[in-house]
Amino acid sequence: QVQLVESGGGLVQAGGSLRLSCAASGRTFTLYYMGWFRQAPGKEREFVANIRLKGGNTYYGDAVKGRFTISGDNAKTAYLQMDSLRPEDTAVYYCAASDLATPTVWKERYRYWGQGSQVTVSS
Repeated sequence: QVQLVESGGGLVQAGGSLRLSCAASGRTFTLYYMGWFRQAPGKEREFVANIRLKGGNTYYGDAVKGRFTISGDNAKTAYLQMDSLRPEDTAVYYCAASDLATPTVWKERYRYWGQGSQVTVSS
Protein backbone atom coordinates (compact mmCIF):
# COMPACT_ATOMS: atom_id res chain seq x y z
CA GLN A 1 0.00 0.00 0.00
CA VAL A 2 0.98 3.63 -0.57
CA GLN A 3 -0.20 6.63 1.39
CA LEU A 4 -0.25 10.14 -0.05
CA VAL A 5 -0.35 13.27 2.10
CA GLU A 6 -0.86 16.65 0.50
CA SER A 7 0.04 20.10 1.76
CA GLY A 8 -0.25 23.60 0.40
CA GLY A 9 -3.19 25.20 -1.28
CA GLY A 10 -5.23 28.14 -0.01
CA LEU A 11 -6.62 31.43 -1.25
CA VAL A 12 -4.83 33.66 -3.75
CA GLN A 13 -5.70 36.52 -6.05
CA ALA A 14 -5.79 36.06 -9.81
CA GLY A 15 -2.30 36.23 -11.27
CA GLY A 16 -0.74 34.88 -8.08
CA SER A 17 1.07 31.64 -7.33
CA LEU A 18 0.67 28.64 -5.05
CA ARG A 19 2.62 25.44 -4.52
CA LEU A 20 1.22 22.03 -3.64
CA SER A 21 3.27 19.17 -2.21
CA CYS A 22 2.48 15.47 -2.04
CA ALA A 23 4.50 13.10 0.12
CA ALA A 24 4.28 9.37 -0.57
CA SER A 25 5.01 6.67 2.00
CA GLY A 26 4.75 2.89 2.16
CA ARG A 27 5.53 0.76 -0.90
CA THR A 28 6.71 3.68 -2.98
CA PHE A 29 9.07 1.45 -4.98
CA THR A 30 6.00 0.12 -6.79
CA LEU A 31 5.14 3.53 -8.24
CA TYR A 32 5.82 4.68 -11.78
CA TYR A 33 3.92 7.97 -11.93
CA MET A 34 2.67 10.67 -9.61
CA GLY A 35 0.23 13.26 -10.76
CA TRP A 36 -2.34 15.89 -9.93
CA PHE A 37 -6.03 16.07 -10.72
CA ARG A 38 -8.57 18.73 -9.81
CA GLN A 39 -12.31 18.84 -9.31
CA ALA A 40 -14.45 21.94 -9.31
CA PRO A 41 -18.00 21.90 -7.90
CA GLY A 42 -20.38 20.14 -10.26
CA LYS A 43 -17.62 19.05 -12.62
CA GLU A 44 -15.73 15.85 -13.35
CA ARG A 45 -12.29 15.26 -11.88
CA GLU A 46 -9.84 16.66 -14.43
CA PHE A 47 -6.25 15.68 -15.21
CA VAL A 48 -3.73 18.43 -14.45
CA ALA A 49 -0.23 16.96 -14.77
CA ASN A 50 1.90 13.90 -14.13
CA ILE A 51 5.55 12.98 -13.79
CA ARG A 52 7.38 9.71 -14.35
CA LEU A 53 9.29 9.09 -11.14
CA LYS A 54 12.27 7.46 -12.86
CA GLY A 55 13.29 9.75 -15.67
CA GLY A 56 11.30 12.85 -14.82
CA ASN A 57 9.17 12.96 -17.97
CA THR A 58 6.23 15.28 -17.48
CA TYR A 59 2.88 15.78 -19.16
CA TYR A 60 0.28 18.55 -18.71
CA GLY A 61 -3.37 19.09 -19.39
CA ASP A 62 -4.14 21.79 -21.95
CA ALA A 63 -5.80 24.05 -19.37
CA VAL A 64 -2.61 24.46 -17.33
CA LYS A 65 0.16 24.06 -19.88
CA GLY A 66 2.67 26.89 -19.63
CA ARG A 67 1.41 28.01 -16.20
CA PHE A 68 1.84 24.97 -13.94
CA THR A 69 5.00 22.95 -13.34
CA ILE A 70 5.16 19.48 -11.83
CA SER A 71 8.37 18.18 -10.29
CA GLY A 72 9.51 15.25 -8.17
CA ASP A 73 12.02 14.59 -5.41
CA ASN A 74 13.54 11.18 -4.60
CA ALA A 75 10.54 9.37 -6.06
CA LYS A 76 8.61 10.06 -2.88
CA THR A 77 7.45 13.65 -3.18
CA ALA A 78 5.73 15.50 -5.99
CA TYR A 79 5.22 19.23 -6.27
CA LEU A 80 2.87 21.34 -8.32
CA GLN A 81 3.96 24.93 -8.81
CA MET A 82 0.98 26.96 -9.99
CA ASP A 83 1.66 30.37 -11.50
CA SER A 84 -0.53 32.92 -13.25
CA LEU A 85 -3.55 31.50 -11.46
CA ARG A 86 -7.02 32.23 -12.78
CA PRO A 87 -10.43 32.07 -11.10
CA GLU A 88 -11.24 29.02 -13.26
CA ASP A 89 -8.37 27.18 -11.55
CA THR A 90 -10.46 27.13 -8.36
CA ALA A 91 -10.97 23.49 -7.37
CA VAL A 92 -10.00 20.77 -4.95
CA TYR A 93 -6.63 19.45 -6.10
CA TYR A 94 -5.84 15.76 -5.59
CA CYS A 95 -2.46 14.09 -5.65
CA ALA A 96 -2.48 10.64 -7.26
CA ALA A 97 0.00 7.82 -7.80
CA SER A 98 0.04 5.00 -10.31
CA ASP A 99 1.80 1.63 -10.25
CA LEU A 100 1.27 1.23 -13.99
CA ALA A 101 4.25 1.65 -16.30
CA THR A 102 2.12 3.19 -19.08
CA PRO A 103 1.52 6.93 -18.72
CA THR A 104 -2.10 7.94 -18.47
CA VAL A 105 -4.39 10.90 -17.94
CA TRP A 106 -7.29 8.68 -16.88
CA LYS A 107 -8.10 8.89 -13.17
CA GLU A 108 -9.25 5.26 -13.14
CA ARG A 109 -5.68 4.12 -13.67
CA TYR A 110 -4.35 5.81 -10.54
CA ARG A 111 -4.59 3.48 -7.58
CA TYR A 112 -3.64 5.86 -4.76
CA TRP A 113 -5.08 9.25 -3.87
CA GLY A 114 -4.39 12.05 -1.44
CA GLN A 115 -7.00 13.73 0.71
CA GLY A 116 -7.40 16.79 -1.52
CA SER A 117 -6.38 20.44 -1.08
CA GLN A 118 -8.63 23.42 -1.73
CA VAL A 119 -7.28 26.06 -4.09
CA THR A 120 -9.35 29.21 -4.44
CA VAL A 121 -8.46 32.00 -6.86
CA SER A 122 -10.29 35.28 -6.43
CA SER A 123 -10.83 37.72 -9.28
